[in-house]
Amino acid sequence: MRLQNRVAVVTGGGSGIGGEICRALAREGASVAVTDLREEAAEAVAAQIQGASRGQAAAWAFDVGDRPAVEQAADEIEKQLGPLDIWVNNAGWSKIVPFLDCTDVIWDRSLHINLTGTFIGCQVAIRSMLPRRRGVIINMSSQSGKTGNNHFAAYCASKFGVIGLTQSLAIEFARQGIRVNAICPGVVFTPMWDEIKHDYARKRDMNPEDVRDYMADKIPMGRLCTEEDVALTAVFLASDDAAYITGQAINLAGGMVMH
Repeated sequence: MRLQNRVAVVTGGGSGIGGEICRALAREGASVAVTDLREEAAEAVAAQIQGASRGQAAAWAFDVGDRPAVEQAADEIEKQLGPLDIWVNNAGWSKIVPFLDCTDVIWDRSLHINLTGTFIGCQVAIRSMLPRRRGVIINMSSQSGKTGNNHFAAYCASKFGVIGLTQSLAIEFARQGIRVNAICPGVVFTPMWDEIKHDYARKRDMNPEDVRDYMADKIPMGRLCTEEDVALTAVFLASDDAAYITGQAINLAGGMVMH
């Protein structure tokens, strides 16, 4: 197993992409701290890991934008599971809304979760990893962090920011043995997308039930990105197979984005 005896933290691990990343890391031998804003969701994924693979997993609940809460959880994770080797900043939020209808609340929440949460997670992780001069950080960006999209200004701004942060940290900490990369998935029909597909349908003047097929038809590979696609990429980046990869923002978009 590629991640045996390593400790991984995954934010937003209670469902969707985050949950699948937790399960994939555990299958490769990692001890996984499943973290989420919703304690019950994190506990459910941790229990699933323990039951399915007898892997080591435990749950924590915190807001990724609340620095004291993140720092406290990180301390507890290290005491319970061991020193941090892998930190995945996956927690995210989006809202599809015309730019002139984008309120300060929508803007602030997008940046609070997607960008500030990633910033805090990176700082906490790096401070833990520096004394041992090794570690891996994986930040979740998006194809919307590579190409802007209408009615998605706040989300795009936050995800472009994640890539800039990733590149800056990769340069700064490369000689300290810490690798920092980003994953840029295309559309993945997670519970978050189930919530916003009605807004997308209004934008396109279409039936919400047709959104999935409409999006898949636009992709050169003819299908949407899956949670498993993202999780397998995260495992690769976390492993020694990716030992010479840092500062990259890897597209998982089926050919929709190539830069």
